[in-house]
Amino acid sequence: MEILSHNQPDFAARFTALLDRQRHDPAVEQAAAAVLEQVRTGGDAAVAALARKFDGAELVPGHFTVAAAEIAAAAAKLSPAQRRAIAAAHRQIADFARRQKRRDWDCRPRPGVRLGEKFVPLSRVGVYVPGGTAPLVSTVLHTATLAKVAGVKEIVLVTPPRTAGSVHPAVLYAAKVAGVTEVLKLGGVYAVGALAYGTASIRPVEKIVGPGNAYVTEAKRQVYGRVALDLVAGPSEILVIADDTADPRFIAADLLSQAEHGSGREQAVFITTCPEQIPAVRAELERQAAALPRLECVRAVLDRGVALIAAADLAQAADLANRIAPEHLEIMTRHPRRVAARIEAAGAIFLGPWTPEPLGDFVAGPSHVLPTAGAGRFFSGLTLEHFYRRMSMLEYTEAALRREEPWVAEFAAMEGLAAHGRSAGIRTGRSG
Repeated sequence: MEILSHNQPDFAARFTALLDRQRHDPAVEQAAAAVLEQVRTGGDAAVAALARKFDGAELVPGHFTVAAAEIAAAAAKLSPAQRRAIAAAHRQIADFARRQKRRDWDCRPRPGVRLGEKFVPLSRVGVYVPGGTAPLVSTVLHTATLAKVAGVKEIVLVTPPRTAGSVHPAVLYAAKVAGVTEVLKLGGVYAVGALAYGTASIRPVEKIVGPGNAYVTEAKRQVYGRVALDLVAGPSEILVIADDTADPRFIAADLLSQAEHGSGREQAVFITTCPEQIPAVRAELERQAAALPRLECVRAVLDRGVALIAAADLAQAADLANRIAPEHLEIMTRHPRRVAARIEAAGAIFLGPWTPEPLGDFVAGPSHVLPTAGAGRFFSGLTLEHFYRRMSMLEYTEAALRREEPWVAEFAAMEGLAAHGRSAGIRTGRSG
């Protein structure tokens, strides 16, 4: 853990070092590129070989789809409480998504001119759901549900197979609830490649959404342009702003909730206007971490990814948070909305002591696919809008064209684009 205070002489330099958390790794880049090339050139056979190599699963080339019977049987393998939790989360995520629904619109801003926008759902999208050390059942709901509400017809879920070549039943059940139309037992870089390039048995998608590890993130970056992406998201992170009213137990519990994700690269930052809280939070982190089953994952983050910071006041705390632009920002102060008014960059903001970040991870409603590593300064989290094509609509009458054609002619002349000028001028008689 790193402890900083605003009155330290080297505070600015030490804080700036915290911002460098999106480190380029040439080895990851090269490894992802090699796997993608194997998939692009080798198709189904390469995908099967890579599933064996990386996931220990024996898959027959061209037979990567989870059977409908296996999906149907998944419900019986879950407890009633698990099914109720999935249903509740899906209901609340879908409700939030429906409130974001885009609708066609038009206006008549000038005589004879009609302008507007048209929104059409994407046809086929790929949803990446990490497997790794834990099946991220919630990610199924926080991605596929949005696609379904938007009206996407084909929703293809990819997730790493278990060694027996199967998929966790909770993932399959959530996929069915969310409206997934196809589940492929593929993971990692080779799954991203299959979605982007397609194979003999897998049709390519138009967009890939969903989080992943460093290799998946790099693979998504490399296929961008062939397919669209939601955003490039890395290891999870959380920042908590607090004053003297906050409970150190709550703060520590929330910091640890993101530290247990498993990569060891997660970041957890605590900024307080009450320096006396720092030793209390540090002690709580150690006490609570010792009782966690994923202690090895958490320990790596506690050693390298936790910073406890004393700020001069809440204005400085908000400014520091804006520079970090965290994936998750919790505000536990007397007047959290006043602090939130100062926030300009964060993936999601959680207000007050009774809004722990895991509500957002699981059931609250907004998607938990959020920008990380400072990308919140220029990216936003996954929303319904990611699943639409937006098209401008323009319609002019003859009179309107005649009124504005001289301006078209001037721009065409300035830019040296004679055919542009003729296109309008031939209609008005200016051009022959």
